[in-house]
Amino acid sequence: MADGDPGVFRATALPGDPRLLPTLTNALLGTRVFRAILHVAGVYSGAAGDTHRADVPSPLGLRMAAPGDESFTLDTWTGTFSHTIQSPGFVATHQLYAHHALVHLMASSITVRRLDGSTHPVTVQLQSLFVPQSQDLDLTPGPDFQGAHYIYGQTLVPEVEGGPRPTVHMLWTPIPPSLTLGGEEQERRWEFLTAVAGSEEEAKRSYREGLSLVAVGSLHRSHARAWAALRRGCSVELDGPLALRQALHGCLYYLLSAIPPRDSPAFPFHGISPGGLSNGSRGEDYWGHVFWDQDTWMFPNILLLRPAAARAILQYRIRTLEGARRNAREQGCEGAKFPWESAATGREVCPEEIYGAQEIHVTGDVLMAFEQYYCTTQDQKLFREEGGWELVEAVAQYWCSRMVWSEEEQLYHIRGVMPPDEYHSQVDNSAYTNAVARRSLNFAADMARELLLPVPEEWEDRARKIKVPFDEERKYHPEYDGYSPGEPVKQADVVLLGFPLMHPMSAEVRRNDLEMYEPVTDPAGPAMTWSMFAVGWLELKELQRAQSQLEKCFSNITEPFKVWVENSDGSGAVNFLTGMGGFLQVVLFGFTGFRITRSSLLFDPAFPDDITKLEVSGVSYLGNKLEFTITREEIRMEVTETSQDPPASALEAVLESGQRFPLWEGQSVSFPTAPGCIRSSPS
Repeated sequence: MADGDPGVFRATALPGDPRLLPTLTNALLGTRVFRAILHVAGVYSGAAGDTHRADVPSPLGLRMAAPGDESFTLDTWTGTFSHTIQSPGFVATHQLYAHHALVHLMASSITVRRLDGSTHPVTVQLQSLFVPQSQDLDLTPGPDFQGAHYIYGQTLVPEVEGGPRPTVHMLWTPIPPSLTLGGEEQERRWEFLTAVAGSEEEAKRSYREGLSLVAVGSLHRSHARAWAALRRGCSVELDGPLALRQALHGCLYYLLSAIPPRDSPAFPFHGISPGGLSNGSRGEDYWGHVFWDQDTWMFPNILLLRPAAARAILQYRIRTLEGARRNAREQGCEGAKFPWESAATGREVCPEEIYGAQEIHVTGDVLMAFEQYYCTTQDQKLFREEGGWELVEAVAQYWCSRMVWSEEEQLYHIRGVMPPDEYHSQVDNSAYTNAVARRSLNFAADMARELLLPVPEEWEDRARKIKVPFDEERKYHPEYDGYSPGEPVKQADVVLLGFPLMHPMSAEVRRNDLEMYEPVTDPAGPAMTWSMFAVGWLELKELQRAQSQLEKCFSNITEPFKVWVENSDGSGAVNFLTGMGGFLQVVLFGFTGFRITRSSLLFDPAFPDDITKLEVSGVSYLGNKLEFTITREEIRMEVTETSQDPPASALEAVLESGQRFPLWEGQSVSFPTAPGCIRSSPS
């Protein structure tokens, strides 16, 4: 399977389960290889809990058939899938990709090349499942355009009564039943384009642009160049076991495919669902809804490597703020309550009421993403001018109105919730929920001061006086009031207090939380869980224990294309970006020890024995791009790029010992591996 390049996945047969085929997506369009449908970002059909990604018929669901040996390759360096048939007299190659520069375009090409001196025609059959109709769209054929067929139509059912029904316009190159290389030809390529947009004008413009690139032979090159620039700009490499390096490249491929491209036109971003844009039809992958998975599990990686894409994710939450306000009112609360499952409007679209009503920690998870973004960018414009402050304020108001005062304990309680551990519901004072609420209120107060606004006294009062359960005798955090040690837990919950919440606690308490919950967490639980235990053990420099937790992730990675499944038995969401996000956080935050704080980016590297070196380039901090090379003996870092508008902060690295190293663009500094931080230089 492996041929040494950890970023290229090859196979001679496809997985038996078509859900495990690789996905091809950009921020706007997504499909699975050889699938007859595609999805368009933000295009949902169905009311409330039935809303799901609308199935758009896909001309890319096309497969070659000819006698010969087949092979299949996913190249994560070029963002391209290929299917090759090698016959004695010819080789046929079918390439498929979602274009990363022209995001309204998906493309495939078939090349047939003669291998011998014969002059007989070579024919390759094309098997297509494409039918230009949909169960979710009312589609009408329009006139052909520059050789392309054309259909357009609206989704059938809006998410909320009287709400918008998005329109889809699609142009595609007609697909013949077979392709023939003439007797006099040595080689020939056929290109098939699919352009999808919200307007006829945009679909035609994209199709025309695709044709002009085909005419000069550079359609695929322009895509591969855009994709390579993205990969280069956020490169993560390590010297270690091949399986780990392959998993890393797989995670980067699938997650980076889901974010807005660098120079994308100004279309609104519609968030990232657990299974990504390629999945989410009715009945699969949570219908394509957006959860805390985006804000807690995927976002921190995207923030470090692509802050502009992180900003687009936050803008999705700002755009859906009105829906979140409605959710809060319906619960009898003030402010805004973000939905457990979100689609186009921010209204709750979870089909089961209990989660929307009780799993309220999501509101704090959303705000934590805003806080991490502000700490690493100092981007006040998002908050002052683009609705960020209104969201921060609304979340603080929600938490204040959701708490009740306990006379007995002289503390604020949040009652009747479901914690991240979904095996328990209707509990009081979930440690995670209350800790994230406290963090929301502290950030809201800090942000008000940053923006020179008055700070409501109740925000600080409630942050100080909210109960976060703690067992003084056993020195650990019970998951909620009345939790008994040994009770089974579905997934990472209390361990998230240490990271990402960075709730204040001693190393002894951090260890006790890990020891308490590791043995009682369901081994069949969702894939992101073990990564957070790994991060915890890395923090405590327990490298063997970290490694054994990280190794559990591999039972969720399927062969040959490194597609993750939510649960190790294959059930749940596929192309499970949440699990990939957790895995990447082990590398980007666990191995490096990166922690985002108000005043600095901390580092404190630690990695298991089978890893000797980690290289991360494109880490963004206060307008600077940094490159890190970390071994057990040495940390080397360099500012490779600084932004001019707004001007980047001058940085310095400060070790725990007090040693300081100014970080100038283009000059690398190195020092023996030790904990420290990167911060804005006072000079």
